[in-house]
Amino acid sequence: QLQLVESGGGSVQAGGSLRLSCAASGNTDSANCMGWFRQAPGKDREGVAVISASRGATYIADSVKDRFTISRDNAKNTVYLQMNNLKLEDSAMYYCAARRATCFESWRTRVMDYWGKGPLVTISS
Repeated sequence: QLQLVESGGGSVQAGGSLRLSCAASGNTDSANCMGWFRQAPGKDREGVAVISASRGATYIADSVKDRFTISRDNAKNTVYLQMNNLKLEDSAMYYCAARRATCFESWRTRVMDYWGKGPLVTISS
């Protein structure tokens, strides 16, 4: 089993920044691909960004690619999401997720095996 513990959510004004962290523990071999998904009220869950442990390959949604950066510290089994220039539409629950499979496959299917409980990110005007 793999456990994912997120931190860093909160409230910020539009244009501000937040940094989310997600630490994996347990069977970390299952966390080859780690990343973030989000879900706003009344909307479907969407992929934000994922990153591979093996090659550091990243996949990131077009809606955030100029503002968000995903990174990973393999020694700490931790993935980060730096979110800059936040917009009202970025408000959502942000879920950390992990999968043993490649990030190419994970991003293509949006299928992940393990999920965190999600920090809430609220952007105000």
